[in-house]
Amino acid sequence: MKKTILITGATDGIGLLAAKKLAEQGHQVLIHGRNQDKLAHVSKQLAGVATYLADFSDMESVVQMARSVLSDYKCLDVLINNAGILKAARTETFQGRDVRFDVNTLAPYILTRSLLPIIPETGRVLNLSSAAQAPIDIAAMTAFMQMDDMAAYAQSKLAITIWSAELAREYSKGPAIISINPGSLLATKMVKEGFGIDGKDLNIGADILVRAVTDDKFARSSGMYFDNDVGAFGSPHTSASDKTFCDRLMGALESLTEAHIKKACE
Repeated sequence: MKKTILITGATDGIGLLAAKKLAEQGHQVLIHGRNQDKLAHVSKQLAGVATYLADFSDMESVVQMARSVLSDYKCLDVLINNAGILKAARTETFQGRDVRFDVNTLAPYILTRSLLPIIPETGRVLNLSSAAQAPIDIAAMTAFMQMDDMAAYAQSKLAITIWSAELAREYSKGPAIISINPGSLLATKMVKEGFGIDGKDLNIGADILVRAVTDDKFARSSGMYFDNDVGAFGSPHTSASDKTFCDRLMGALESLTEAHIKKACE
C-alpha cells in the first residue's frame, strides 16, 4: 500500500536517504528543510516530491509549515520527525530558549499535534530519538541557560522520547507513535561536527526508518522505544518511567506549545 509520508530534516543525512528509499518504493514523499537551495536540489533528485521550507528554531515558522501541509493534504499516513541539531553558532533561539530543545523537542511536538487531525488511526508518527539521553532540566527547556552541547542534545532527545510515549497513551486507538534511536555515530553532519569522525553507514539509520514505515510490527508498538543499536524495542532512560516527572514535563511542554498549535489549526 502506497503512503503519503512527511520527513523533516530531509535535505541531507538519514532523512534524505530514507526519502530516496521510500520514493523508490512508490510512496508520496514530502520533504522539509531549512535551506531553500538544498530543497530545490533534492526536488530535482526526487521527481514528484513536495517541499516545505521551515526553520525549526522559530516556532512561527513551524506553525506556517503545519498550516501549509494542512492546506495541501487531507490525509498524511506517516510523519517522520527526523530534523535535529547538536551544535549551533548561536544556541539561544528567537523565543529565548536553547536551540536543541526548540528544534529537537518542541518543534516536532507542535508539528505532530497540529497534523494529527489528518493522520489516520492506522497512521504512524516516528520520532528520532538517540542513545544519548539524559535527565531533563525542565527549567532549561523553558528558558535559555548556557549548556554543554551534548548535555542539551541528550536532554532534548529524552524529552522527545517521553512525549512520544505520553502522546501514544492519549491516542490509544492510533496513530502509532514510536520513538527510534536510528543508530549511534552514523555518518551524519551532526556526528562529524560533534565527534570529528566519519561515522558508520547511513543505511543503518535510513533502513530502520523505512522498516518502521512499512513493517506491521511497528504499527502494533505505539508508545514504545526502538533501539537500533541492539535491533529491538527496549527501555529508554529511567526518567521515562517516572510518572510524576513525565506529567511535569508534559505540562511544561503543553504550556510552551499550546498557542502555536492552536494558531496552526485555525
